[in-house]
Amino acid sequence: MTQAPTPSADTVRRLVRSLLKDGGGGEDGVRGAEGRGGAATARGAGVGPAGPDVRPAGEGASAATWWVGSRHVLRLAPDREATLRQRRELRLRDLVRPHLPVTVPVSVASGEWAPGLSYTLDTRVPGGSGERHDVSAVGEADLAALLTGLREVPVRQAESLGVPRTAPRSLEALRRAAARAVQRLAEADEFDAAGLDRLTAPAAAQLAAQPGSAVLTHHALTGGHLVVSADGRVRGVLGWGGAVVGDPAEDIAGLAAAVGSPAAVRAATLAGYGARPCLRGLWLARCDTVVHLAEALAAKDTTALRTRLRHAWEPILLERVTDLEAPKDVP
Repeated sequence: MTQAPTPSADTVRRLVRSLLKDGGGGEDGVRGAEGRGGAATARGAGVGPAGPDVRPAGEGASAATWWVGSRHVLRLAPDREATLRQRRELRLRDLVRPHLPVTVPVSVASGEWAPGLSYTLDTRVPGGSGERHDVSAVGEADLAALLTGLREVPVRQAESLGVPRTAPRSLEALRRAAARAVQRLAEADEFDAAGLDRLTAPAAAQLAAQPGSAVLTHHALTGGHLVVSADGRVRGVLGWGGAVVGDPAEDIAGLAAAVGSPAAVRAATLAGYGARPCLRGLWLARCDTVVHLAEALAAKDTTALRTRLRHAWEPILLERVTDLEAPKDVP
């Protein structure tokens, strides 16, 4: 199999120059229609004396993600599988955009940067990362509207675009994995093992996903995919390549680790979700975060994982007033 080329600044500059050549000049702006399997028209892109202004999109960003000027981001699919996901993502973003109150990036140019490997040049959503900005009370309402909008996206249309359907995870299996992880963390004096005691086997069974509850889920609502303004409003959502039709509690879990359990549960409640999916999302997040931290204890930098764990394990009123051991059904 032919080795895929490694994206570099020169690769990006050549691609941006080709877009400029097709579309003409301008100042730090790109305009054009999506490429239909080839080059796309474009204009501008922050051209300086040394050529187009391109730079990697942050220290932790993939080598395939680049800022172009100050208004655009270029994403290069590194392999064929990523190419399929990216092309599906472009179609999915068009489907979800009318249903969501927050900005979804728009592709102003797309095509192939290498044989069989796609690219998309997207508008940059104004704002900062959710990893650096706290979400305000009004921002929680934005998240509630996001969850509501995702539930309103027609599932059949999403699946017709190739969005996969995934079965709900077993909370009991995750609980057992978390119990082993918590023991390792406790031995390293990193976590109080008693924290997981409330999620018993009967409680995990009670919080199983309900049949017929599948909706379109973003499935990666991390802080890095939330664009938050300085006043705490959620302005946009990035990273739609991993979206699936599945358990809505997964997005609640993502928000719990990203912005904190209280804010995530308040947003989900505002979106119309009852106690069961909220508590299921809470415990998915809690189990995931202890497992991930235990797996990465030997790593040099676990700051992000520790932040996510701290967010997920913030106490919420709902768990204090809900008896998970009761045989009655949690609505």
